[in-house]
Amino acid sequence: MLTTGVKSGILHQGHFSANQYNYLEGTVKVAAFDTPVLVVGRQNMNRAMQGDIVAVEIFLEPEWRIPTNAVVDQDAALRNDDADQSDGEGDEVLQADEEARIAKDLAEEAKGTRKERSPTGRIVGIVKRNWRTYVCHLDPTSLSSMSPTSTATQAVFAIPTSTLLPRIRIRTRQAPQLLDQKILVTIDRWDITSRYPEGHFVRALGKAGTKEAEQEALLVEYGVAYGAFGKAIQACLPPEGDNWIVPPKGDKVWKGREDLRELLICSIDPPGCQDIDDALHARPLENGNIEAGVHIADVSHFVHAETPMDSEAAARGTTVYLVDKRIDMLPSLLGTNLCSLRPHVERLAFSVIWELTPEAKIANVRFTKSVIASKEAFTYEQAQLRKDDINMNDPLTHSVRLLNSLAQKLREGRMRAGALNLASPEVKIHMESAESSDPIDVKQKEQLETNSLVEEFMLLANISVAKKIQEVFPLTAVLRRHMPPPAINFETLKDILKKRRGLDLDVRSSGALATSLDRCVDPTENSFNTLVRIMATRCMLSAEYFCSGSVSRDTFGHYGLASPIYTHFTSPIRRYADVLVHRQLAAAIDHSPLHASLHSKDYVERVLNNVNRRHRMAQMASRASIEFYVGLALQGRGASAVNGVREEAFVIRTFRNGIGVFVYRLGIEGLVTFKGEVDFNAEAYTISVPSTSKKGERKSLSVFDKVVVNITVEKNANTQRGTVKMELVSPVTSGLI
Repeated sequence: MLTTGVKSGILHQGHFSANQYNYLEGTVKVAAFDTPVLVVGRQNMNRAMQGDIVAVEIFLEPEWRIPTNAVVDQDAALRNDDADQSDGEGDEVLQADEEARIAKDLAEEAKGTRKERSPTGRIVGIVKRNWRTYVCHLDPTSLSSMSPTSTATQAVFAIPTSTLLPRIRIRTRQAPQLLDQKILVTIDRWDITSRYPEGHFVRALGKAGTKEAEQEALLVEYGVAYGAFGKAIQACLPPEGDNWIVPPKGDKVWKGREDLRELLICSIDPPGCQDIDDALHARPLENGNIEAGVHIADVSHFVHAETPMDSEAAARGTTVYLVDKRIDMLPSLLGTNLCSLRPHVERLAFSVIWELTPEAKIANVRFTKSVIASKEAFTYEQAQLRKDDINMNDPLTHSVRLLNSLAQKLREGRMRAGALNLASPEVKIHMESAESSDPIDVKQKEQLETNSLVEEFMLLANISVAKKIQEVFPLTAVLRRHMPPPAINFETLKDILKKRRGLDLDVRSSGALATSLDRCVDPTENSFNTLVRIMATRCMLSAEYFCSGSVSRDTFGHYGLASPIYTHFTSPIRRYADVLVHRQLAAAIDHSPLHASLHSKDYVERVLNNVNRRHRMAQMASRASIEFYVGLALQGRGASAVNGVREEAFVIRTFRNGIGVFVYRLGIEGLVTFKGEVDFNAEAYTISVPSTSKKGERKSLSVFDKVVVNITVEKNANTQRGTVKMELVSPVTSGLI
């Protein structure tokens, strides 16, 4: 029935997305509309959960609504629900009626705004569930008995870590023992008569709030494979183990390889980097041009197609970087030793070598398997100091300076072509010591010239390789694209900039956007431009890997880089897509035949779909790890529930009952809510609240306003873990409103 309805156009199919601020609203992105379909109220959501593929019926246009811009907290709204109540009776009926009233009131308030209404509808069925194992904690108020000796079966609520998910009703004899634990729960069913899905307890991860339990919880939450590599995988490694060395010339390993051991090659990476994927060199040529090379770890020499190690790497898709640990895609023998381009040892590499003019124009490019011996492993800071030290004039320093000079010209060329200089909040967690995992402070990551040096040459290598493999394998080349964002994605940001700062944002092309972002400046606030770039980044679509034969040629481009073609070649230790690209490039230069699987479009599509998903989940896991450690660092600075830490923040969103703020120095967002009288002007992105310093006066708060917040880390009564809370202290004190 659902399939028939979708095919006939009566129903529309898409993924359901819950609203992180208001659990009574969600959206479904469907092909027929530029804007997502709004779904309001639990009845219209029809038991849909985050990520489910659903069939939605669109209401007639007079019934379309405007998103409410209100914060409605699920835990607060449902705190009186009884987990033991039979479905469709008593308190559940009252709670359902209350939810319907809230949704109706919010919809009525939204009618007063002049904003364009969104297509609105109801979910009539679930096409495919996205259920998985969920990280949860028990709601202590749902227990009928707290006695640790109780073994009676209790119906209790398990509250998922993600605010995008509903409570899950489970029945267990262990409820009192699990109260302070992080637990895993799976869903068994969600009956049409029930307000909640039914599930069961799987296992406990450990005491909530401990680093071990929290880190494992986020790995499970984001589907990161973190188990040890099995015997079959270990058997794929060189039997010499750590003692493996590049064999002498004449060995079959040298077949088709260039000897580049005498070149002044170096690597430049973050401090403590062990999995060194890439190294570089540059030297002047007699004709006045410059030879520059990027040398990448030859992972595909060790990881062969259709072996247990290859299958595991394909399944993992990527290395996942957490604050205090790394979940490797490949066994550490390869990732941090045999493939890592360590200094002063010979390593197998895959090299891209250009002849560049003094203006960094490509005169020639060639690709070759090679053997290198890196002369130094710099950190970004060490390379910067070396470059800037006028007393250093050795050949390696000259090479770094030459690379930097070329990188600056490459960057200038990209910017002229319309590349975007976007931003994301990047912070560094400072630990108590090198051996400790106890954070003591958070600071913004410093971007040096040498960061850009490495970035420019990695981009150049990726573009050069993309052209080569697409030329030789037009139907199955592994490429990466960044689609132009729909103009509608920028409408709100454009409107805010115009109304709050009188600034225009031109989104007709990446070049026009880059130019207008450069003009979004505030002479009194240096970080304003970075904030706008962060907000613009969130309007973008995500970049994705794709198979060249699966999409039309005019959609190959990378919008952010303003490049007509792109791939990932430069990090095969930590990205599986790069391993596939290495295999294709080796075949393209006739070094080795291409495995049959990489001639199959279906195979490439299937692998890249998984890699795309794993890449997204790894990014979310990394961000969650940073947020957890920011909380620990704040606790270390004294951000207890009593004192708190004061930080400057920007207002980035206004709600009917609060504001969203971004703490620039810490790279975190927070929500400040007001319980008292708030006047909300949606068109002006402003709220007005009573002054806490002068009776009878009101203070306005608008997007881009700078405020001061007090940040505390409070032990949540439900989760038993430290939760970052924010209160406004200037220009008003939110706790007094």
